[in-house]
Amino acid sequence: MTDEQKRNLVKLAKDAREKAYAPYSNYQVGAALLTKTGLVFSGCNVENAALGHTICAERTAILKAVSEGHRTFEGIAVVTKDGGTPCGSCRQVMREFAGDLTVIVADEKGATKTYTLNELLPHSFGPDNLKKT
Repeated sequence: MTDEQKRNLVKLAKDAREKAYAPYSNYQVGAALLTKTGLVFSGCNVENAALGHTICAERTAILKAVSEGHRTFEGIAVVTKDGGTPCGSCRQVMREFAGDLTVIVADEKGATKTYTLNELLPHSFGPDNLKKT
């Protein structure tokens, strides 16, 4: 990914964060996902009073892309108030579609850190583990 693509993803994730519905945690999250074909899908977290039914921004973006037929991803940007990294569930969903995705994490002040999915989810279990020989 180019630096310009990374900056654009962070901007789009920041925009998506403004749409978050987080009345319980007050922890708004926005995500922007870049497909291998160059399309971007954004998402925000959407909470629910039955907290187990809450969906994270990262999974919202990924599920939007998958529902539109996209299965391979280049990178994702995630913006939170304090630069929090994706939760374990989101990391596992990322792993389903990208072996070593670039993950850019930004806080609301604009500070960023870039990781690989392998750094965030080492020794992961994925679709290749289930392939029959």
